[in-house]
Amino acid sequence: LIAELTDDAILVNADEDDEDGDGISGRPNREMGIVARFGRKAQTASIEGFIRGPLFNHLGITTDPLTDEQRAELPVPGSGVDVGRAIIGPKVGPTFQVAIPPGVSTADDDGVADPELSVDDLFDLVSFTMLLAAPQPEPRTEQTNRGRELFAEVGCIGCHVESLVSPRGALPLYSDLLLHDMGEELADGIVQGDELASGSEFRTQPLWGVSAVGPYLHDGRAETLEAAILLHGGEAEASRDGFDGLSQSEKEDIIAFLRSLGGDELRSSGLVPPNEPIPDVGVYGGPRRELTADEAERFLRGRELFDRDFGHETGVGSPRLNGDSCRACHFDPVFGGSGPRDVNVMRHAIINAAGAFVAPTVGTILHKETINLAQAITPQNGVTVFEHRQTPHLFGLGLIDQIPNETIMANADPDDSKDGDGITGRVSRPPGDRVGRFGWKAQVPSVAEFVRDAAAAELGITIEPQDGLVFGTIDDNDGIDDPELSATQAEDMTFFLVMLAAPPRQTSDDPELVERGEVVFDEVGCAKCHIPALDSPEGPVPLYSDLLLHEILPEGALGIEDTSANMREFRTAPLWGLSKTAPYFHTGEADTIEEAILLHHGEATSVREAFSALAPDDREALLTFLSTL
Repeated sequence: LIAELTDDAILVNADEDDEDGDGISGRPNREMGIVARFGRKAQTASIEGFIRGPLFNHLGITTDPLTDEQRAELPVPGSGVDVGRAIIGPKVGPTFQVAIPPGVSTADDDGVADPELSVDDLFDLVSFTMLLAAPQPEPRTEQTNRGRELFAEVGCIGCHVESLVSPRGALPLYSDLLLHDMGEELADGIVQGDELASGSEFRTQPLWGVSAVGPYLHDGRAETLEAAILLHGGEAEASRDGFDGLSQSEKEDIIAFLRSLGGDELRSSGLVPPNEPIPDVGVYGGPRRELTADEAERFLRGRELFDRDFGHETGVGSPRLNGDSCRACHFDPVFGGSGPRDVNVMRHAIINAAGAFVAPTVGTILHKETINLAQAITPQNGVTVFEHRQTPHLFGLGLIDQIPNETIMANADPDDSKDGDGITGRVSRPPGDRVGRFGWKAQVPSVAEFVRDAAAAELGITIEPQDGLVFGTIDDNDGIDDPELSATQAEDMTFFLVMLAAPPRQTSDDPELVERGEVVFDEVGCAKCHIPALDSPEGPVPLYSDLLLHEILPEGALGIEDTSANMREFRTAPLWGLSKTAPYFHTGEADTIEEAILLHHGEATSVREAFSALAPDDREALLTFLSTL
């Protein structure tokens, strides 16, 4: 619908020189002479460009433009806008080269033939996007009518105009699609578009559907609509001050009006839909047993916290973060699962002249984001090691949590004196001389400590002290009252994770092949580390791991030390859930189970070689068995 707008429908609200003297100007951005309308800086004129640009810039996927015949077949009539443009190009200083001539293909030198996405798939993506419905507003009420009037009175309507004239009638997107200066506090320093939208200029964000799409502003710094309004500056300063001067009830009227513009029925603190029930016992994302009414409420509270998008107002990123929620990384195949490669955590370290491992002064985590650019991490001089850490799934953590320390310790063979088979296995010893069992390096001893560790290390959130627990951070200097997460909240999230069911076994069309594969699994030696089950008070826990540290990287490989684990050592990854939690290996570099097996070295060399020597039928049987875990 926005693509169908004519240039004149947007330009009618432009007032670049503020001829009416209201302090609000508004100017168009353009791409190849067409009034652009998509993107935070209104830097893109077409839907095809809006798709091809991110495919190239964010995913590294090359495309050819749609053919003229395909464009004629697109499901929504255009307005004469050439949808063939793509926004590509390298960042040059503070500016982006944002346009290429129509009909130009994108290409790269990654060794994969270009285009990497077919024009037929591109056609489907463009068609899907063009057919997405607009958010539907709710029926007006007395409160939302009052809010609508106040919205206009304080001047919000100066940029968030109610509607633009389209070929289908009035389009109530609550935006003029023009550029406005939002002040230096919001400036991002990025210049984009043919008309060079400045670092402090942004397209007026359409407000239809705004209720369900927080956090807000171009960088997501505002958790709530009210916070977003109060962060407006520049041309919007007068409107902001007008809103700030309203009574609390009047502010609530405006917020109610904004929420009525569509999407409110989907609004939640994260991505779980409102009133989403607890899944059945034993399925992915469900509890491991029946819950009492009180336990069910606690499970839901914990899930809500796990899913919640934490924002600046709640202290996220103090000073750095890898995600704004637990679910941001753990979501595949459902919340609590693993994550794709693009949410990998990066570790870094220094190997000094003597060959010794040295952790950088900021720690080994190379965080992705920060709330303060001055506190961003840049690799220090001498950094020689960078290591990806793939997101592990969290299903069945409560069962692993209750495995006795003695059971784990009984399988250790640190000097290979038990059987001389070349496979050792060491117990990880986190602070307090406890037995580690969670994390790629088995560096965390319990689910409760796992919650505290992740809150600090991944979210940058402080957490209230809890008796007997030492992980996490209890205070910081971000200006938000500490602790930012209470002990009760931590306990609720711990309960949610403890109660998550273990991954359910998958069925196979050939149970005899699965049975044969399990025998092969033992014959080639996989079960020496990936022990099928460990005993617990609730019975055997079929995790397929000994939870011990083993050297599995090649001789001389550089990695990250953590707690008592050396550079080449990793905890034996539990194999339950294997079929649903690709990619594999600690780096996430293996797309398939077979690729993960072939990446095993060190203590696992003989097992890998035995796997490689298998007859095709036995290899198929083993991989079929593993795919049922």
